[in-house]
Amino acid sequence: MKPLMSETEDNDALRALGRASVQIVHDLKNQLNGLKLYATFLRKRLEKSERPADELDTIKKLIAGLDRTAADLSLIVEYGQPIELKKRPGTDLERIMREVAARLNDSPRVTGALVGPIVVDSEPTQLIGDFDPTALSDALKSISLGALKLITNKSQQGLLKIHLKREAIDAHQEGVMEGRVFDPLDHDPFHSFAGSDEIRMSLAAKVIELHGGSAERRDGTLRVRLPLAP
Repeated sequence: MKPLMSETEDNDALRALGRASVQIVHDLKNQLNGLKLYATFLRKRLEKSERPADELDTIKKLIAGLDRTAADLSLIVEYGQPIELKKRPGTDLERIMREVAARLNDSPRVTGALVGPIVVDSEPTQLIGDFDPTALSDALKSISLGALKLITNKSQQGLLKIHLKREAIDAHQEGVMEGRVFDPLDHDPFHSFAGSDEIRMSLAAKVIELHGGSAERRDGTLRVRLPLAP
């Protein structure tokens, strides 16, 4: 019977597996790029010839699918790489969230799921902490987009309401962001690789956790917690 590995050996094995997985993903992405090159060449040939329109449309869909797959593989590689935060003391969490919401509200909605605005309301309190504003902004953007796609309550018309507040947990102060998604499937999108959106939200949760916070989904509510400055 093979002896059980120690915790250190187990961690080393997981890290080795992670490095191998990243390399495999890199190789797969290179193969996809090769397929896209051939598909693009074929598309140009079809555009110059009098081929049926549906053949050209099929090639375009193939290229779009290859692009989506390559983007997903890039996300997996990014998830497998270490993240180095560049924290700035005195960073305003509410300001970051409002800027993210403003950018998303101003951007064109490319899918039918993103039909409503993002509304941010905050309790009258400061939410200041040591955060990496760039990494945190990207993470909150991914979470907000994922939340919009989870909303299924038609009476809300796709409206995403994000509530910000401050909570005392033991001797610590935390900034809390909550968004109700009304989705009947109570799966955890923050620790799942079931699709592109889940990969992005899992990466976002990793950034939140590296800040000392947490991201969870419970009873149809997405909740992000981040430690605040004393």
